[in-house]
Amino acid sequence: MDSSNSRDDCSLTRRGWFERMTGGLCGTALAYLFRNEFGARFAAFAAEPREPMPGVGPTYDLKPRAPHFAAKAKAVIQLFMNGGPSQVDLFDPKPMLDKHHGESYFDKIAGEVENVNAAGSILRSPFKFAQHGKSGMWLSELLPHLAKQADNLAVIRSMFTTNITHEPALYLIHSGQMRAGYPCLGSWVIYGLGTENQNLPAYVVLADPAGLPVNGVENWNAGFLPPIFQGTPFRPTGAPILNLHPAKQDAPAVSQFARDFLARLDRTHESARPFQPRLAARIASYELAARMQLAADEALDLSKESSGTLQLYGVGRQPTDSYGRRCLIARRLVERGVRFVQIFINGQIWDHHTGIAAGLKSASERTDQPVAALLRDLKQRGLLESTLVLWGGEFGRLPIAQLPDDKSEQNAGRDHNKNAFTTWMAGAGIKGGTVFGATDELGLAAVENRVSVPDWHATILHLLGMNHEELFFERNGLKDRLTGVTDARVVEAILS
Repeated sequence: MDSSNSRDDCSLTRRGWFERMTGGLCGTALAYLFRNEFGARFAAFAAEPREPMPGVGPTYDLKPRAPHFAAKAKAVIQLFMNGGPSQVDLFDPKPMLDKHHGESYFDKIAGEVENVNAAGSILRSPFKFAQHGKSGMWLSELLPHLAKQADNLAVIRSMFTTNITHEPALYLIHSGQMRAGYPCLGSWVIYGLGTENQNLPAYVVLADPAGLPVNGVENWNAGFLPPIFQGTPFRPTGAPILNLHPAKQDAPAVSQFARDFLARLDRTHESARPFQPRLAARIASYELAARMQLAADEALDLSKESSGTLQLYGVGRQPTDSYGRRCLIARRLVERGVRFVQIFINGQIWDHHTGIAAGLKSASERTDQPVAALLRDLKQRGLLESTLVLWGGEFGRLPIAQLPDDKSEQNAGRDHNKNAFTTWMAGAGIKGGTVFGATDELGLAAVENRVSVPDWHATILHLLGMNHEELFFERNGLKDRLTGVTDARVVEAILS
């Protein structure tokens, strides 16, 4: 008989062994043994802590780690607005745009314009601004829901970046470098702090079901950090992760026995292959998947929320349903100990080269109510004091018009602007009702208390209890940091 076809072949694969072990009378027998002394001894054996082999190097995991100093924030929710929201139409009103509307200005900023052929004259904002809250913060009429949260916001009007093209600007805002292959902000955070909840990913990404943002999954990768620190995408509807649950359910005792034995085999396999971070990450992801089978479904189950809460976020109606669901899920995740949650929009809905009047209105209608609801919900649950909420894009827009092919001013938009854009923070450690920094009279460039992307990163890490200079990863004899080698500073003026 051909030994390769024999069921008695001693080279049976591990997968084949488990397929046979969990079936029929064998599974019943193992379940019986598991309830008795043999099972107890084996369970203890399989649960032995994993010790690194001598000379193998550091062990990377997601266990919670102490910050460098007392932290104000325990978790982060980043609301990333892909495309570059227009600061002069949302947060930074400029009366001089009204005064000089229609005047030529191109010759003074030609070097800052990406599409020279479409450049027009100074363009006033098509939207009205008003003051809100006790702080008297100026906000656009496009943000009626966020306006009610004005006293919780710290608005930075003086952000600037170094590139006017989406891809490198996105790399910079997410990873501190203008090229691919570097760890993103969320990966650095969980590399430094780990996570409290070991049954859910430390870093969750809630991408838009309508499509990925520009740069796709590179927005949440771990770069040169061990891959265990990369973001885990969750689907906001249906199964959070495909194939999370087995096709066939075995008896609980049998399933536990199989998991314990597989864990022991994985540890043996890993110990014989040191310096393999991808292997370690793959094993850790399988182990997390087993623990997530109940935790993920429960965390994403919005049926547990009241009708009032669903209505608050705009769930169940357009155009807020999708973004509202993800904002609500973000609250449920940080409530359960997830360290870092990112919410993205498909494509780049804030990239209004033409038709800015209609485009900004559409983008705001999709996001304004859910964002404001998130802040309100976090606050009433006592979570805002420990959760840092971030809002912003990769750059801003120019004060001059970008004209469509027909040169129609009614359909004008704005080109990219790297010299000025607006972000805001709210929550843990933030001084609400604050407006920091200023741009020039047309909103072209940050001129007062300028804040760089590394400054922004350093401030976020500081709120999480980490010194940006002490958070590093050694490779090739060098210490890599999120803030690189720049002279980054913490923006103290927005901190409480």
